[in-house]
Amino acid sequence: MKNVTASMAGTVINVLVQAGDQVNAGQDVVVLESMKMEVPIQAEVDGKVAEVKVHVGDFVNDGDVILVLE
Repeated sequence: MKNVTASMAGTVINVLVQAGDQVNAGQDVVVLESMKMEVPIQAEVDGKVAEVKVHVGDFVNDGDVILVLE
């Protein structure tokens, strides 16, 4: 299992994947809003989404796990 973490604090404005989806390294998986900027978060490795831990509107801090890849 590989965790995808937030690279900065912000509010989740879009979740681009769901459990069961296959993702590739570098693919955008979540979009955060921080200081009026949209910041895409990418998967660092290829894998299948096992669990999405955030929802639109959630606030996350730097380092928080946003999804888990198998």
